[in-house]
Amino acid sequence: MPFKAGLELTEMQNMTVPEDDNISNDSNDFTEVENGQMNSKFISDRESRRSLTNSHLEKKKCDEYIPGTTSLGMSVFNLSNAIMGSGILGLAFALANTGILLFTLLLISVTLLSIYSINLLLLCAKETGCMVYEKLGEQIFGTPGKFIVFGSTSLQNTGAMLSYLFIVKNELPAAIKFLMGEEETFSAWYVDGRLLVVTVTFCIILPLCLLKNLGYLGYTSGFSLTCMVFFLIVVVYKKFEIPCRLDEKNATTSLSPNSSIAYVDTCQPKYVTINSKTVYALPTITFAFVCHPSVLPIYCELKDRSQKKMQMVSRISFFAMFVMYFLTAIFGYLTFYETVSSDLLHKYQNKDDILILTVRVAVIAAVILTVPVLFFTVRSSIFELTRKTKFHLCRHVVVTVILLAIINLLVIFIPSMKDIFGVVGVTSANMLIFILPSSLYLKITHQDGSKLIQRIWASLFLALGVMFSLVSIPLVIYDWVHSGDTAEGH
Repeated sequence: MPFKAGLELTEMQNMTVPEDDNISNDSNDFTEVENGQMNSKFISDRESRRSLTNSHLEKKKCDEYIPGTTSLGMSVFNLSNAIMGSGILGLAFALANTGILLFTLLLISVTLLSIYSINLLLLCAKETGCMVYEKLGEQIFGTPGKFIVFGSTSLQNTGAMLSYLFIVKNELPAAIKFLMGEEETFSAWYVDGRLLVVTVTFCIILPLCLLKNLGYLGYTSGFSLTCMVFFLIVVVYKKFEIPCRLDEKNATTSLSPNSSIAYVDTCQPKYVTINSKTVYALPTITFAFVCHPSVLPIYCELKDRSQKKMQMVSRISFFAMFVMYFLTAIFGYLTFYETVSSDLLHKYQNKDDILILTVRVAVIAAVILTVPVLFFTVRSSIFELTRKTKFHLCRHVVVTVILLAIINLLVIFIPSMKDIFGVVGVTSANMLIFILPSSLYLKITHQDGSKLIQRIWASLFLALGVMFSLVSIPLVIYDWVHSGDTAEGH
């Protein structure tokens, strides 16, 4: 989920070297520019120092300290907003296909690994002085590093936008039917989710995306987080109100002698489950915890910033989100058991339930207002990558319309949210959490023999990310190609 500082991406990209609280006590904390030369741990020879110095003094990307003004508490709120997103809606589905014990183990593991990943990212920022992810990749790996970071962050934000518009596609028709007093089976053309998502995109989202400055939309991040907390409260409450029901297949055999057996089997929690959908569990959890493009801007805005202070912010934020994610998943699963879908909110279909309607409308409004924020970030990154940072109205409009059209086509033809979580989870989310931070850290410290233990841990972390990709990507592709369940998201 984005935060206010995230909207200033273009301005952030002109930001330069930060300073830690204890910079005066540690000469190796950040890059220093003295007499036209740059001193940094990962720069070993004089010729490299001159070359990098001239480059960075020209670009003025990593050579000045700008103090932050955001308190620790507000930074926790901002990072929590960055973590929280639509991934929360798919966690109950992940739990149903792994079991309570395996899901809990995966959730704890990804939480701890994400915290370690952020620690590596902060160490890289401390060594290089770069506070923008793309610039960090460019300084360490050159132009390829910049493109890899850009691709990963853009794909992650695009996946988030797709999941948000998928919520509109799924939930807006149900809300309209409720307001009209129609049954769920009502199927007029004007309540078609595909038509509604296109209408919302070009009547509401497009005008917002065309604005030159979307700064005021940063306040919607707080509204979005509030909606998700409200959603969690409703999920917990509904667990004790909605009785366990047989799925449609078992319901048709309710008069048979084995109906009680079917009921017991369907309405009993499973602690370990392995099936064809289990492969989506880890990508969905990984997708839910990605906040790495927002970490450095939040760090840059932190008042009296230091690495330890930002680590405290990340630990508090991830613990809070872990609690929210776990409660949502466990109570959502214990409400619907094996029949839960990849969009948990869509399972609450009682047309007479005002509470469900309220949370549905709140979540729809939140995601509609959040899409332009993510879109603004992706578009700004594209312009920065192509060095077209000067505002040009025609280019601004054309790029906006083309990108929104592509996103809408993907939303219309992607069958379910689990496919979004799966594909983005095993690609960009894996890159941002595992591969990029560890690779950047290993490159920076490759000549520092004093960091052998840290390098070993980072190498194992990198190997874990690579193994995750090698195992998960083929399985997700295989299931996506051979899956016959194409109607779930419609």
